[in-house]
Amino acid sequence: MEHSSIYHQIENRLVESHDAVFEQIHAIQQDGERLLHRLNQHLLSPAEFRETLGELIGQPVDESVVVLPPLYTDFGRHISLGKNIFINRGVMLTDLGSIQIDDHVLIGPFAKLLTVNHPVSPSKRRGLSVKPIHLKQNAWIGAGATILPGVTVGKHAIVAANATVTTDVPDLAIVAGTPARIIRYIDESEN
Repeated sequence: MEHSSIYHQIENRLVESHDAVFEQIHAIQQDGERLLHRLNQHLLSPAEFRETLGELIGQPVDESVVVLPPLYTDFGRHISLGKNIFINRGVMLTDLGSIQIDDHVLIGPFAKLLTVNHPVSPSKRRGLSVKPIHLKQNAWIGAGATILPGVTVGKHAIVAANATVTTDVPDLAIVAGTPARIIRYIDESEN
């Protein structure tokens, strides 16, 4: 995944509210608002939707990708999409820390992928720390699930509806609950 110059300025450090990079982040966000409005408020053909989404994320979106509006993002430029992805309605991609979605991933309605966090200290709480999220091939994120910063969801893994994922999910695991825990592994011969 190629990252914007913003990502390289903010990775692996606390970004405080007085840092100059905040102005750059806000400028990109404002530019993206027009595209988000188009995605969510206009009746677009699938091709028009993919074209507008590609403009928002800064890379072409494969024709096999299906995203149902509304789609929400706080930044847009740090999203990488593979092929044959399905993203259902109302998904929130807080992508300042980067979100990579591999081929054949399914994301249920109202799921949240959050790459941004804030310090615990009240005096620094307006600051940001970011960590990437990676959804590996054929992962399935259930409706209303929340994936927190720094999490990788493994190949063929399932995150149950409304789970809150705070740590990496191994390949072929099914996780559920808050915080999410492994409830079992998938036998590849299952229907």
